[in-house]
Amino acid sequence: MEKVAQIFDVARDHPYPTLATIILGSTALVHLARSRSRPPLPPGPKGYPIIGNLLDLPPNHVWESAVLYLDWIARTGEVMYLNALGQQIVILSSSKAAFDLLEKKSAIYSDRPIAMMCGEIIGWNKSLGLIQYGPRFREFRKYMSRLFGTRAAVERFAPLQEKETAKFVARLMANPGSLVQQIRKTTGAITLMIVYGYSVKEENDPFLPVVEAAMNGFSKSLEPGAFLVDMIPSLRYVPDWFPGTGWKVKAKRWSKQMTDMADIPHQFVKDQMAAGTAIPSYTSQLLESKNITPEDDHNIKWSAASLYSGGADTTVSAIHSFFLAMIMYPEVQRKAQEEIDRVIGNDRLPTLADQPNLPYVEAVAKEVLRWNPVAPLGSSHVVTEDDVYKGYFIPKGSRVIANIWRIMHDPAAHADPMAFKPERFLGDRPEPDPRATAYGHGRRICPGLLPAQSSIWLTCAMSLAVTNIAKYVDGFGNVVEPGIYYTDGMISHPPPFKCTVTPRSEKAAALVASVEL
Repeated sequence: MEKVAQIFDVARDHPYPTLATIILGSTALVHLARSRSRPPLPPGPKGYPIIGNLLDLPPNHVWESAVLYLDWIARTGEVMYLNALGQQIVILSSSKAAFDLLEKKSAIYSDRPIAMMCGEIIGWNKSLGLIQYGPRFREFRKYMSRLFGTRAAVERFAPLQEKETAKFVARLMANPGSLVQQIRKTTGAITLMIVYGYSVKEENDPFLPVVEAAMNGFSKSLEPGAFLVDMIPSLRYVPDWFPGTGWKVKAKRWSKQMTDMADIPHQFVKDQMAAGTAIPSYTSQLLESKNITPEDDHNIKWSAASLYSGGADTTVSAIHSFFLAMIMYPEVQRKAQEEIDRVIGNDRLPTLADQPNLPYVEAVAKEVLRWNPVAPLGSSHVVTEDDVYKGYFIPKGSRVIANIWRIMHDPAAHADPMAFKPERFLGDRPEPDPRATAYGHGRRICPGLLPAQSSIWLTCAMSLAVTNIAKYVDGFGNVVEPGIYYTDGMISHPPPFKCTVTPRSEKAAALVASVEL
């Protein structure tokens, strides 16, 4: 009825009130008839006329948004509705709701929204993350399933992951101040070799900064409410010289960085194949598999870029969170080290073959994903048909978002959710495995989740086996406390922090020194 009243208010103020009343009155009656014949929308915070809940979308901090929604969730329950300038948004705040809709009904919940800034203007709609659900999406997933579809398929990458992770520990022990740089280098080295057969250089590698720049633009351009063009698409046609179009400068820069990220390594593989020196990789095997059409080449290039970019930022964030957790919870570090010493001793580094025998280290890796999720609000799905869930109407075209941060911190599922407690995943009644949520849902689940999980576990195990990770102490003997907050952007990272990384013993130091860089 409130909507109907607003329509008649518009008619009353129109310069031709009688005609406006007839037209808008008919619209109002149609709206009223439809609204009475369908279930109610899910509950949510009351918005303002025209803009709706636009002001309820914090413009910069996705992590803060996920936490902010907690207050609303307490009042609205596990399904919440927002409307921002006509864009209908449904937020799912329980694992059951996310599973019921995004998994069980994935046939109608697997599309992506039209992301004007990030997708249409910059061009990320060519990548798997933003591509619309359809034939090209399925082609990408078919390609990727050959590489990462089963654990047996992923096992062939174990030697590469173990070699690069050992080099990471050696480099970090030599220079603890380069933590983030070394995480990015190692993650990039593994991904570049798998996807392109490219071996990262020890110093000043030209490929790594390319993906880092591209992913920074991706994350920032996809922040909810950050760019008005996402709400008013026609703004894309405003001339570049018009005041307030500084966002267009960013878009051009980010688009160039994204294109370089896809083109440069793809061309590298083609050049190596032509010279007969290509190392077998995801890209080279697909290029050799059949007579390549321009469309095939496009799909191979952008599916490869999707794998490269997807792993380059999310795994980095998770490993960074591991080091933050270790300096904040030293008792967890000690327990994990005791298990490693007891099970494999201290004469060698752990390998992926040891994973089944190190349940506490496995629990640490799980807790890293739960404690501070890489993507606090996940990625938006779009429902392609009207739907009803638990008596609530979910309109066709709505963005459906799983509040992963809330799901991972639901006190009904996770006791003392703000604390880092690997023990929660052990014993007779373990808490829900966060890996069922952390990598997305349904047909949009991350295709590289298996190698990502292996890399995170291996970094935890190797780092704990030979190093002690502690808070940084400055030159005056003061302990520097890190902040517990996360950066803005769709993919969230811990804040920059310093830590000390020292060998656990002379034998550990010698073991690391034997690693060939």
